[in-house]
Amino acid sequence: MSIERFDLVKESFGKKAVPAERPEKKISEYFGELVFDRKKMHKYLDSSTLKSLLECIEGGKPLDRKTADGVAEGMKEWAMEHHVTHVCHWFQPLTEGTAEKHDALIDYDGKGGVIETFDGKALAQQEPDASSFPSGGIRATFEARGYTAWDPTSPVFIQDDTLCIPTVFISYTGEALDYKTPLKKALKAVTEAALPICRLFDPSVSKVFSYLGWEQEYFLVDEALYAARTDLMITGRTLFGHISSKSQQLDDHYFGAIPSRVAAFMRDLEIAAHRLGIPLKTRHNEVAPNQFELAPIYGETNLSNDQNQIIMNLMDKIARKHGFVVLFHEKPFAGINGSGKHNNWSLGTDTGVQLLAPGKDAMGNLQFVTFFVNVLAAVQRHNGLLKASIASATNAHRLGANEAPPAIVSAFLGRTMTAVLRKLVELPSGTPIEIAGKKGQSVGLVEIPEIFIDNTDRNRTSPFAFTGNRFEFRAVGSPANCAGAMITLNAAVAEQLKDFKAAVDKELSAGKTTDIAIMDTLKPIIAEIIDVICFEGNGYTDAWKEEAARRGLDTETSVPEMFKQFTRPESVRMFTGTGVFSEKELEARNEVKWETYSKKIQIESSVMVRMAINHIIPAALTYKERLLEEVERHKSVFGSADECSAELSLIRTITDSVAEVYRKAGALRDAAVSAEKIEDAYTRAVAYQEIALLFDDLRRPIDLLEEVVDNKIWPLPKYRELLFIS
Repeated sequence: MSIERFDLVKESFGKKAVPAERPEKKISEYFGELVFDRKKMHKYLDSSTLKSLLECIEGGKPLDRKTADGVAEGMKEWAMEHHVTHVCHWFQPLTEGTAEKHDALIDYDGKGGVIETFDGKALAQQEPDASSFPSGGIRATFEARGYTAWDPTSPVFIQDDTLCIPTVFISYTGEALDYKTPLKKALKAVTEAALPICRLFDPSVSKVFSYLGWEQEYFLVDEALYAARTDLMITGRTLFGHISSKSQQLDDHYFGAIPSRVAAFMRDLEIAAHRLGIPLKTRHNEVAPNQFELAPIYGETNLSNDQNQIIMNLMDKIARKHGFVVLFHEKPFAGINGSGKHNNWSLGTDTGVQLLAPGKDAMGNLQFVTFFVNVLAAVQRHNGLLKASIASATNAHRLGANEAPPAIVSAFLGRTMTAVLRKLVELPSGTPIEIAGKKGQSVGLVEIPEIFIDNTDRNRTSPFAFTGNRFEFRAVGSPANCAGAMITLNAAVAEQLKDFKAAVDKELSAGKTTDIAIMDTLKPIIAEIIDVICFEGNGYTDAWKEEAARRGLDTETSVPEMFKQFTRPESVRMFTGTGVFSEKELEARNEVKWETYSKKIQIESSVMVRMAINHIIPAALTYKERLLEEVERHKSVFGSADECSAELSLIRTITDSVAEVYRKAGALRDAAVSAEKIEDAYTRAVAYQEIALLFDDLRRPIDLLEEVVDNKIWPLPKYRELLFIS
């Protein structure tokens, strides 16, 4: 094994960059060529079908069979030009991944052969086997029926030889079994709640949009070294490994020159993404060695979420071409930064107004403050629930460390906006809100700086930070489906906006003008949130944890306990009141979350035990045997082992460490066996949480052995080999 390891390392360091594809066209000329977008619709659909489809996409009109058949015929014609042979309904089950079943575009022609065929029925709905997908008890294992239904607002796209149709996935009885269904409901809720408030400022507004811009962090490791690490292959992270002498302490990787192999991978990825209409814009080295980040241009939340799922699949595929494996685990290596997926979120109107950006006049600024304050109120109201929406067994390794947001949801506003909110509470009703620099006289005005972006700093310790015209939800994990966080955030904001509008209506009915009614409704909300959810300091300190508890913020650190937030009465009221989830669906999803949590730790514990017994102990004993032989040879020549103090000390260290590894591996195995017998999902998850605490106890003596055992004998690629190969 040692020879194999050194050959792998040598091979990894000697790899040359695979040349990236070099398209002859400009990006703008091939962008979206594999997507059935508006341009393709106009080309391949007749006017009647196009009109009906656009009414479905933009107005929510049901898709009738005649329209579906017309759309399917146009899609088939376009797809055949790209040599497509199969079709699949592409959906997002509760596995954090995507799912697809491919069917050939053929049927019998009645003459002994086949013809290419695709109709509206195959486009609009299919009936996949739902029995093996997580459901949380919504349906029994023997009840296999589930339905996928096309989401016309998500463009159909081509992957390789397959036409992929984005769909929702529901049970036979109508409950959501996926992420897309509740996300679409949450987006509908927030846009419907925001619209009447927007019309207080501009009656011409007819639609409100939720926007998402994700920043995807990830690690790359050499494929050959990855294959030599059972823990990486099975769990996505290293369960053992001593930190490298040089890691990220010099900060030399961050924003540094991108290694040639990685740059080639990034170019191929961007070309593939642009062809699929995914507007990747940013790429750079991240803080940790072999860690990188990419980000697209902002997009509508439903589409942007789909694109993130597509891009993660693309990354897996294209990385292999370049001899890499992508690691999305939040914490694949101990001692260096982990990976997140920052979700930049905002709201905007069909009139081009960004609702979380300062306006051009007093009413525009009042509209900005209205949405700004209500978002903060929603975050305060459901801070524990928002934390639960991004919690997982893997994200628990990252949150709370001095590299990522703490496990307490607070909001960072920056000194400027904090001062603005405090001033708003104190000033009398009717005081106009102006932009600094627009007026020569500013006495009595609440000023919002004209160059706003320069007046908001970033706080890396804040899970929910305002960054000038949007909020950045920084706590989402790298492998997570963005929909988990976006469902909760949009639904919570929808509830808050509905309550706010009802309160404003009461003020209006009392005869107040619109601006005064809005301000009088905002003031008590600001007073309630400014010293609770808003926090400008260092979120890593113990003092903040104590202060957060005094403020009434959720400070729970147990992931299984966090999930209970979804079924608290206030959460159930919020989700059912906005039409996002039924109580039954919430209970089912909690079951899925607890089951997933337990299974992740169960798998890791099994891998740890087997690697400890089958890899680590044999290597340590092999080296110990060599040391014993050396001592015996010394004695045979010199008559005693008095001068073998170093060898004897190493032997004692190895003996003690091996005994400790064997004992703790056994304890871990026994604990997992006991936990697996627990039937209740929550109780089992709590038991596995305790088991996870045993991991470091087993890792400690193994990492010590890595430092002691002959490097040529050690069976696993080390951190210094995994992290510095590009």
